[in-house]
Amino acid sequence: MDGGLPSKLLESLSDAAGIVRRHDFFHIYSHYDADGLAAAGIVAKALAREGKELEVTIFPTLVDEFMKRIEAADTDCVIVTDLGASYIGRFDAMKSDVIVLDHHTLGDWAERVCYANPHLYGIDGMSSGCGATMAFLFAIALNEANWDLSPVAMAGIAGDRQHLDGVSGLNAYLLEGAEKRGLIEERPGSLAPAGNLATGLFVGTDPYIRGVSGSAEGTAALLADAGIKGEGTLDGLTAEEASRLSSLIAVKLITQGVSREKLEEAARARYRLPTWNTDAEALAEIINACGRCNAAGVGVAAAMGDKQCLATAGEYDASSRKAVVDAISAIDADGLRQMEHIQWFDSSDSGFTGVICGVVMNYLGDPAKPTVGINGAEDTAKISSRGTLSQLGRGVDLADALKRACAAAGGEGGGHRIAAGGSVPKANRDVFLGFLDKIVGEQIVARSPL
Repeated sequence: MDGGLPSKLLESLSDAAGIVRRHDFFHIYSHYDADGLAAAGIVAKALAREGKELEVTIFPTLVDEFMKRIEAADTDCVIVTDLGASYIGRFDAMKSDVIVLDHHTLGDWAERVCYANPHLYGIDGMSSGCGATMAFLFAIALNEANWDLSPVAMAGIAGDRQHLDGVSGLNAYLLEGAEKRGLIEERPGSLAPAGNLATGLFVGTDPYIRGVSGSAEGTAALLADAGIKGEGTLDGLTAEEASRLSSLIAVKLITQGVSREKLEEAARARYRLPTWNTDAEALAEIINACGRCNAAGVGVAAAMGDKQCLATAGEYDASSRKAVVDAISAIDADGLRQMEHIQWFDSSDSGFTGVICGVVMNYLGDPAKPTVGINGAEDTAKISSRGTLSQLGRGVDLADALKRACAAAGGEGGGHRIAAGGSVPKANRDVFLGFLDKIVGEQIVARSPL
């Protein structure tokens, strides 16, 4: 590693590598989304290369119930990725060695735990360093040969949507080094999907195109209007065909009320991963699908490069993308439930709450209100929320709002200002929504000029 990283971060990573060299067995705990599974896969691969034995456990979020399981585990060394910021005090009290590689909003300061988090170094963990980034930096501190894991970290970055306005901070360090080594290639973006155009448009949700996404007839009509055969691919289009298709998509998105900011975001740069024969977003999607389909182990193994698990992850992705687009189409038809300061939907029948929430916020919802998805399929309702940069500019802080509203309804929550989650007893759903609507309203009033 070189001096391009904060000195205190380098010191923490060096300490983490030293801890690893003192132990033979590790228990890794991580989050079940693309970033968390990528982070777990990176750490697991790095440890395996050192001849270490390990076990991986994946959580949908870190709450008291799961924290007690970690505390009760008989392990000499625990490594926590993409989780842990809210429980540093309890990790400090554990007898085992603990390494936490997280990027969420800071909670307690570590006294004994080996803790690396972008926020500790004045770097925004929402946009400039995700869980997979921290896991990757740990991996190359352990062994420089682990630079070949940077494509997996780039998938984590894409999964956490930290690449939308270009990479920055710790992510930029990773990208620059990976590009020099031929491991990642930045390519111009397009509103048209990568791969098979008909399939991509039909199951695609980023962008979600009303009348096209989830509609075979709408997809065929759009391609016909662009003069493109259904089996065509984006790479196979002429410059004129690609421009015509992108323009038609843009018109449809503008018609459905999508902002210019979101149009530009949808046409973002893509990051090709030559050694994986895919791009970062595609890899993130198949890893993410494993977590959402209760196959987190497959996702971790896929992130470690297991070919059979990658194929299985692709199958999960295909089925989950169809389920997601169907769920979003249903929300589009029924409309969101509006409150004074927030909008919400029930995902109890579909799952995939976080994915759906992001799409609804970007392409269907009222841009002035944060979007909340609630899955009440079990006794404990799982909650996801998404905002926009303009909402943040008005004072919205979903990490704070979810933490307070969930606590008031007998649950737990937290995350990032722009994307947060939590859980509450199912029976307290309406109590939670009432508190959240009030808190978001107070945040906006507090930021408003006198």
